[in-house]
Amino acid sequence: MTSALDRVQALLDPERLGREPDRSHGYLDVLAPDSAKPTGLSNALMHNPALAAVYEKAWRPAFTRLFSLGGSGTLSRTDVLLDELTGRGDQKLLDVACGPGLYTRPLARKLSGEGVVVGLDVSDAMLQRAVRDNAGDRVAYVRGSALELPFPDDTFDTVVCLAALYLIPAPRLAVREICRVTRPGGRVALFTSLQTPLTSVLGSSTAERVSGFRWFGKDEITGWLRDYGLADVQQTVSGQGQFVTARKPQ
Repeated sequence: MTSALDRVQALLDPERLGREPDRSHGYLDVLAPDSAKPTGLSNALMHNPALAAVYEKAWRPAFTRLFSLGGSGTLSRTDVLLDELTGRGDQKLLDVACGPGLYTRPLARKLSGEGVVVGLDVSDAMLQRAVRDNAGDRVAYVRGSALELPFPDDTFDTVVCLAALYLIPAPRLAVREICRVTRPGGRVALFTSLQTPLTSVLGSSTAERVSGFRWFGKDEITGWLRDYGLADVQQTVSGQGQFVTARKPQ
């Protein structure tokens, strides 16, 4: 069986690459060298090696506690969703804005044969941590942009973006790309922020612009998925967070 990195490189669309794939850091770097620098404080932090090192033990729990205020436990719901989405057999899955791979590796635990999970992120610091801590025989990582996913249309059986969409500079474009690379009959799953009365106390539009963090309206994400042709759109609200799943019609 070929390596996961080889299998993922074979999935790449040459017309959508910013550079020839560079494998020297243990992941496939296809991002153009002159790609835009991170905007906003939160986005800049995601490129910081110090944050990548403490993400799992400190940063992630703090954010999930914030999301859970006024609702059920976000971590437990995320674990349930991951179990539902875990790939089977030869399936191909994509974890968009995967960070250090906390969700990427669990998605691969039931794969077999040529099945593979791809973790994609723009941050080299996060990906170096992912390669170090969350590698696997059916897991490979790609440095690329969520706004220009380097894969052909209809590539993946499942595409997820968990606890990241609120930091992506053009989230609607990212959702469009997620829908594009999902195969007909495939699934999309998102976990992201939700605008509530409490969030109006936590921040303002000015604070959002400075931090790069965005709170989404209740019908915003679900509306985008429907606009891009997805069906069976389901939303579960958990405090200041929302879990959204959908399916691409056959």
